[in-house]
Amino acid sequence: MERQRILMLAPEVAPFKKVGGLADVVAALSKSLAARGHDVRILMPRYAEMEHFDGAQALERPLIVRLGGHEAYGRIWQHTLPGSELPCYFIEHNQYFGGPAVYVGPSGNEDDNGQRFAFLSRAAIDFCEQMDWIPDVVHCHDWPCALTPVYMNTTEAERPMGRAASVFTIHNLQHHGWFHRSLLQFSGLPNSVFRSDGLESMGELNMLKGGLYHATKITTVSPTYAREVQTPDGGCGLNALLRFRSSDLIGVLNGVDLDEWNPTTDPQLPAHFSAGDMAGKSVVKAALQAAYGLEVNPDKPLFTVVSRLVNQKGLDLLAACCDRLMADMQIQIAVLGTGERDLEHGFDQLTQRHPGRFGSYIGFNNQLAHLTIAGADCFVMPSRFEPCGLGQLYAMRYGTVPVVRATGGLIDTVEPFDEAQGTGTGFVFNQATADALYYAIGWACATYYDRRDAFRQLQQNGMAGDYSWEASAAKYESIYDWAVSARQAAFV
Repeated sequence: MERQRILMLAPEVAPFKKVGGLADVVAALSKSLAARGHDVRILMPRYAEMEHFDGAQALERPLIVRLGGHEAYGRIWQHTLPGSELPCYFIEHNQYFGGPAVYVGPSGNEDDNGQRFAFLSRAAIDFCEQMDWIPDVVHCHDWPCALTPVYMNTTEAERPMGRAASVFTIHNLQHHGWFHRSLLQFSGLPNSVFRSDGLESMGELNMLKGGLYHATKITTVSPTYAREVQTPDGGCGLNALLRFRSSDLIGVLNGVDLDEWNPTTDPQLPAHFSAGDMAGKSVVKAALQAAYGLEVNPDKPLFTVVSRLVNQKGLDLLAACCDRLMADMQIQIAVLGTGERDLEHGFDQLTQRHPGRFGSYIGFNNQLAHLTIAGADCFVMPSRFEPCGLGQLYAMRYGTVPVVRATGGLIDTVEPFDEAQGTGTGFVFNQATADALYYAIGWACATYYDRRDAFRQLQQNGMAGDYSWEASAAKYESIYDWAVSARQAAFV
């Protein structure tokens, strides 16, 4: 495999700034590719509030970003990804990234999100040229980076960055980046891209649509999701475009950062354990129960959630059936997350109605997230759609049995339990209804109480899985080669 120069462009990267799983994926994939010998560099905004940013150094030379009719000046900071020598670069611009928010502010969507992420997409081009480092591949993640492939195909077509290939990864097709068409003038892109086979959608500018049209190759984060996005139900209005580009579209499962998510070494836990010695998991479970104000009882099955509290994740289904679960089953439930206010309020109310049996933490805390996943017996993901999902992978790594709906990456990663054969890694249900979730949790609860050997086998099966990035990184190497060859052929 020839060594490639790869620019990872993303709006968030763990551990510097994290809103969702995208941040974890970019960091872990970059580390894995760098370990395989590639020259990988990460580029993201510098927000007002960053984690692990001590030691970053500002470059002396300012970054000049060429926009429509004017130039904007930014500052570049350099650091390394913790636990590696992988270089990370951060774009400082007080107007666009001077606040703490990545996507949303105190009153909802940032009014200038269009300008912020058009600036980021353009800055990636100018960053590479001014650093005198032209990548073979620019790997763009989700709609905030979607204009970069558009620039590469238009304003940069005759410049060095126009020869690079672009790979665009859809982490969540639901988020498009809709803006008024006047953003085109700000961006400096030609008017010719504002058409139905480009950025235009229902009279508005759709960043994601433009990126999907112009990227050399497109990936999603699981094979099943790659099929789902080409259907009317899963395509979020872009299914026809994705069918048109189906020959350039492939699904690659995410992996897990095994250094961070390791039950034998995890520094966030009060005890460690392995598939061969599960004693430490009981200690972690007791700490988890205490953290949520639950009865500390090793014999009660404990079901947990770590998630954004939004309808996409199906957590309204859990809220709807929780009182019934509490009445009918001897179980405990703990929920960690933040999101839609009605769900936050609903889980707060459940905590008050069922003290000692239901607990919630509205917010996010990384140490508590590790504890909540590692100490549980079952991990609940009733998603309406799920491009890949990382929670179920983390859970299986820690012997926590997933209860999931059959959709997207959950289909690809969780094997349905077959008690007769002793196979499977989780409890899988089909319908996105409160009743279906209720019965799936009941199935898991009955297995825990009445067929403990079968439950232990499920735990062992999950812990035996290979969730590393190795296989996925190898697939991305092939995709990069595929993209580079296609891009080179376009200039012959």
